[in-house]
Amino acid sequence: MFGRPGCPWGLLPSGTGLDKALLVDVTARHSRYRRVAMIGTLVVVIAAMLGSGLRWYDPAVGSVDPQNFVNPVHAADSPDPQAIRVGSTWYLVHTNSGGSNVPVLTSPDLVTWAPAGDALPTLPTWADPGRTWAPEIIDSASGYLLFYSAADRASGTQCVGRAVADAPAGPYRDHSTAPLVCSPDQGGAIDASPFRDSDGSLWLVWKNDGNAIGADTWLWSQRLTDDGLHLVGEPTRLFKQTSAWEGAVVEAPFFWRHDGRLFLFYSGNDYASKAYAEGYATCDTPAGPCQKAPENPILRSDSAAAGPGHATMVEDDGRTWLLYHAWQPGAVGTNSPGRQLWLDEVTWEGGRPHVHGPTGTAQPRPLPPVDGDAALTAGATAPS
Repeated sequence: MFGRPGCPWGLLPSGTGLDKALLVDVTARHSRYRRVAMIGTLVVVIAAMLGSGLRWYDPAVGSVDPQNFVNPVHAADSPDPQAIRVGSTWYLVHTNSGGSNVPVLTSPDLVTWAPAGDALPTLPTWADPGRTWAPEIIDSASGYLLFYSAADRASGTQCVGRAVADAPAGPYRDHSTAPLVCSPDQGGAIDASPFRDSDGSLWLVWKNDGNAIGADTWLWSQRLTDDGLHLVGEPTRLFKQTSAWEGAVVEAPFFWRHDGRLFLFYSGNDYASKAYAEGYATCDTPAGPCQKAPENPILRSDSAAAGPGHATMVEDDGRTWLLYHAWQPGAVGTNSPGRQLWLDEVTWEGGRPHVHGPTGTAQPRPLPPVDGDAALTAGATAPS
């Protein structure tokens, strides 16, 4: 080297041009070294972020802001969702998609969802694959129960089945040789939702698939045995489509109690249209009678989302939330991205539910659950 360490050109004769040329060359080399070092540091930082579970902001799947989130909370096709919480984890199931009969998603906070397999990898002998719709889970004395509808091989209609598992994510097993509920003369049976009332009784509410044969669609309810495995007595018709906003369909029912009052939430109209929306009725008992709310629908299409509905309600840390599916406004009825998962808060005003959505802008996150905290779902016992 020329000159002293750190200054190789310091002892060169000046005025020869060599000192200046070498200065430019060394300076350029140092600049390249600094860029390489900075890139290397950035790679290390990104790797550390990915390893710790952090990710960049992506508006298609929600915000990483620790205080807020942005819908949709799951950007993939997630139709007909229902969720329960076990410990500190939320488990969500939805209509068949991506090759799974009953896809499962898990989340620590209702906002960040990850695929967790197929809850019902094997269908019973009476069911054909490809149409496993609107699954719902409830905990019971028999274990975790999964109610779902599938294509009945004998009748060619959709019928309701029931499967059992030791864990909320399954695998569930249905060893029955016939459906639990099937009414081929009424178009079949779909959208079964289990409910545990405040007195501990178990109920099942569902829809006859009348629109599949050009007939009326009714919501029905029937008592379940205490273990949830069998039906008791006869079913009761609650109500059918009567309002203009409902079109030819009412479906996707679920019960919920708030301050002792029993609510029956449901969706109306064509699911593959912007007219699809969410409403509710109040009922004296799970067997009726029920009265539809005059302010229906309480959740409808806006500039952020189209055809919102087939919802499930959850409560955590004193706040009530509605999970539901919705289309992107410019992609109604398409397979991609399909019906995405949305989350909006519900407040109770004068004893009536008010859904703050569909919301496409940032809103406060739910608080992360803690083991032992109370968590309610549509299938759980709500406060009386």
